Amino acid sequence: MTEAEDRKPRSDEARYDPEITSEFAIPVGLDVPRTVGEPETTSEFAVPEGLQTPQPPSAEPEGSAFSPPRTYSAKDAPTAFTPATGVPLVSLVKDAPWQDRMRTMLRMPVAERPAPEQVQREDEVGPAVPRVLDLTLRIGELLLAGGEGAEDVEAAMFAVCRSYGLDRCEPNVTFTLLSISHQPSLVEDPVTASRTVRRRGTDYTRLAAVFRLVDDLTDPETHVSLEEAYRRLAEIRRNRHPYPGWALTLASGLLAGAASVLVGGDLIVFVAAAVGAMLGDRLAWLCAGRGLPEFYQFTVAAMPPASIGVAFALAHVDVKASAVVTGGLFALLPGRALVAGVQDGLTGFYITASARLLEVMYFFVGIVTGVLIVLYFGVKVGGKLNPDAALVINERPLVQIAASMLLSLTFAVLLQQERSTVLWVTLNGGVAWSVYGAMHYVADISPVASTAVAAGLVGLFGQLLSRYRFASALPYTTAAIGPLLPGSATYFGLLNMAQNEVNKGLVSLANAASLAIAIAIGVNLGSEVFRLFLRIGSAGKRRAAKRTRGF
Repeated sequence: MTEAEDRKPRSDEARYDPEITSEFAIPVGLDVPRTVGEPETTSEFAVPEGLQTPQPPSAEPEGSAFSPPRTYSAKDAPTAFTPATGVPLVSLVKDAPWQDRMRTMLRMPVAERPAPEQVQREDEVGPAVPRVLDLTLRIGELLLAGGEGAEDVEAAMFAVCRSYGLDRCEPNVTFTLLSISHQPSLVEDPVTASRTVRRRGTDYTRLAAVFRLVDDLTDPETHVSLEEAYRRLAEIRRNRHPYPGWALTLASGLLAGAASVLVGGDLIVFVAAAVGAMLGDRLAWLCAGRGLPEFYQFTVAAMPPASIGVAFALAHVDVKASAVVTGGLFALLPGRALVAGVQDGLTGFYITASARLLEVMYFFVGIVTGVLIVLYFGVKVGGKLNPDAALVINERPLVQIAASMLLSLTFAVLLQQERSTVLWVTLNGGVAWSVYGAMHYVADISPVASTAVAAGLVGLFGQLLSRYRFASALPYTTAAIGPLLPGSATYFGLLNMAQNEVNKGLVSLANAASLAIAIAIGVNLGSEVFRLFLRIGSAGKRRAAKRTRGF
């Protein structure tokens, strides 16, 4: 065995024997002198001494990708998204009403809204975001419960948030739920709060007080702290109604009497319709005190006027029994909810509009049920009620104008309006009936077109008065459309159905529905025409008013 064959394989330790070197080792005499303390083994990727680049100072510790940078400030945050064409500059006129300014910004995309100018300043830290959102929801709750449209409620909520410097706020209003979300920036968690409207009550005095509070919050010359705003809001909620219960009952009777005169009634009919409406009002209050739903309240309230009309027909009294029933229906028709529902639908709040119109349908079915029960038994016992009487209405312009103004006045009392607005809405109702009578009775124009034009003028003048008084337009428009409500068409449609003439009844009810929709669209169109000529900003305002991308 040779010496090479007798040699054992070397172990791993032997490979690092200092006597055995690699062919890549530096020859003797070319060693680079090492400094004291430098490790002998270095990587071939190590940077030679003298070539180290200066390291930047550590900026900030490593954290989450979603945490905001150290130099980021939510108060002075840049625009979150810049389109390829740039962000258009939208300027708003400072002296325009806050309703128009807030409505314009609500219709903009979030990235194109101008930065908020904090009107109500607290301190350097600013107000607590949850408290501002809570105040906003409470204000929106009072407005929505008072019958204000969804778009105006959102505009008021948006105005309150921006007055306290909260940017990126998105209010959302449905029929019974209000919510608002505030996101300081794209890298911070949003804060969302909501509130449910449990109870509704018609009180336009309270509605006007809330509008004054919002107007003061958006006024840069009026300082209203959060505590002061909460105190004023509590006072508004505690305020009693301006009119007592007996005044409301008397107003409902006078409203029914005035409506009966509009359709050709005389003094006896006026008194009978007033008595029937007051009895129905008291019965409805009794049912409300026992906790019955509003559907049954409307059913019970519709029975006394119909019963008096049937009693006149059975007694063969030479009066217009149909005018008595028609006057009683005028006091019950839900014109306020109908206008609000159609307005929400026209402004794009379809869920709220559907709920409001469904509520109107239930109220209307309740009225139909109460009247039909009375008319059915009246026809069975021999009551002679003539549906053709709808075609014979005596034209008494001065008497009818006075009756229409009385109807608007009493309607304003039922809506709990401020005494300073009653005169204006009374005059507006007289103008509405004058225009309707001139177009329908004199010019022989269809009642639907005449009603739409008259309601349009009501909406136009209502917006003009609301801008002059810096208040809501509802107190100036809702009561003024009272003379235009389709009470007679509703009654004769029900009478035809009670006499087994279903086709004629459906035609008359369809006519009543057309008149109601004409009123709602006319009021909304008049308001939009007025806003069309308002100067609320720069050339970008029309682009900001677009609700969809396709138009």
